[in-house]
Amino acid sequence: MKSVCVFAALVVACYAAPPAGVDEKLLSKYDNFDVDRVLNNDRVLANYIKCLMDEGSCTNEGRDLKKSIPDVLAGGCDKCTEKQKSVTEKVIKHLINKRPKDWDRLSKKYDPQGQYKNKYADLYEKVQKEAAKESKEPSKPTKDTKETTKVTKDTKESAKAPKA
Repeated sequence: MKSVCVFAALVVACYAAPPAGVDEKLLSKYDNFDVDRVLNNDRVLANYIKCLMDEGSCTNEGRDLKKSIPDVLAGGCDKCTEKQKSVTEKVIKHLINKRPKDWDRLSKKYDPQGQYKNKYADLYEKVQKEAAKESKEPSKPTKDTKETTKVTKDTKESAKAPKA
């Protein structure tokens, strides 16, 4: 599973200050990219993954990301802003928890010899610990959940009441 950390570098391609060889304008135009829209929509996320895996068509953003991957993997995230690091970690956590098979596939494609595993090991370990902590925390009931529970209790109680 440690090879999964390579996808962190893939995400950095959209958000990081560019390493040598990557067009700065290409990457900076995605500083305000809505990553939550992608992560919260399985169809859109699946399309990005298919693009990166050469299994489907790419959006402009997907093409730019794919084009940047080799340089980003080599250059790392040394010049990333805190926001860029935060977005990268968010994507990693999401994929570790929700799409682990895609993590493995992307890692095998973009780091087949495992040369970037050690480079990104610290980031991966941090994200993995946070993801594990989040998955252990009980989910808090929402207003809708509370109302459904109340309706269910009321319905059960009225069903038990003697009929007149």
